[in-house]
Amino acid sequence: MSIQNDETQFLEAKTKLLQLKDEIQRFIVGQSETIDQLLWTIFSGGHALLEGLPGLGKTMLVRTLSECLHLSFRRIQFTPDLMPSDITGTMILERDDSGKQRFFFHEGPIFHHIILADEINRATPKTQSALLEAMGERTVTVMGETRPMKTPFFVLATQNPIDMEGTYPLPEAQKDRFLSKIIVPYPSKEELKEIALKTTGTENIVLNRVMDVEDVLHYQQLAKKILISEDMLHLAVLIISATHPDDPSAPEMVKSYVQYGSGPRGLQSLIQMAKTRALFSGRYAVSTGDLKRVSFPVLRHRIYLNFEGEAEGITPEMIISNILEKVTESGG
Repeated sequence: MSIQNDETQFLEAKTKLLQLKDEIQRFIVGQSETIDQLLWTIFSGGHALLEGLPGLGKTMLVRTLSECLHLSFRRIQFTPDLMPSDITGTMILERDDSGKQRFFFHEGPIFHHIILADEINRATPKTQSALLEAMGERTVTVMGETRPMKTPFFVLATQNPIDMEGTYPLPEAQKDRFLSKIIVPYPSKEELKEIALKTTGTENIVLNRVMDVEDVLHYQQLAKKILISEDMLHLAVLIISATHPDDPSAPEMVKSYVQYGSGPRGLQSLIQMAKTRALFSGRYAVSTGDLKRVSFPVLRHRIYLNFEGEAEGITPEMIISNILEKVTESGG
């Protein structure tokens, strides 16, 4: 199948995906960049970590997305006393039709298309790890039996950036399972007014179903068909390599303030998300702009600052901006 002959298909995909965003924004005020990054993640087949202050609509955004996509949705409130079996499910002893007692598997909330892991860093590492297999292999193993997840399957987790008391920071291995980390910004004054009018009035917004399971799977496959040239692949490799302080191509800022950079999964995520952004634009090839725009959500949770970086108030976003600037200057 020729990409050129399928240009109409890509343009139709752009129209449908923009229609999805418009439908979400009928209910969610502002947050255009947040919605973009979340949709890029979903149609790349990945998981997202949303970070923002309480009350910014993170939970409502995920619920609205599930309604517009007509995907099954479950919210899990992570607390210190939450157990792994509360997420995955457990074996229960029951009587069968013949009156004999047998163990039956009672599915946990994870067996749905979209899982909202609310305040994921409030649960213990043992409970957090219950998500690792599901996020990585799309399966759950209980008492030696492995069960497949629904397809598609997404974990959209939230965390509060300021309340660190009583929390358990996510280990690096679990952070890396998230394709993107999305920062949910505070609304502007005009957006605050609109939020107040929408939520304190009598208007009841009914969301329309824009897609279904088959559509989501179709557009995920279509995104994979987006072309990436040798030059763009080389640029993606340069960006990832430049996050490592011991790499000769790393900027001085990285060598001074970064302890660890991104691994191969970061490169895979960068390319996947750049392809999806190209699809959203109706294009069938990745551009430099695609790689630059997706670098922030893909890399901000994969760059670990050293002590000097923390002390100087350096942020991963500052590091990423510096990398993109230097890579572009060098003609990468």
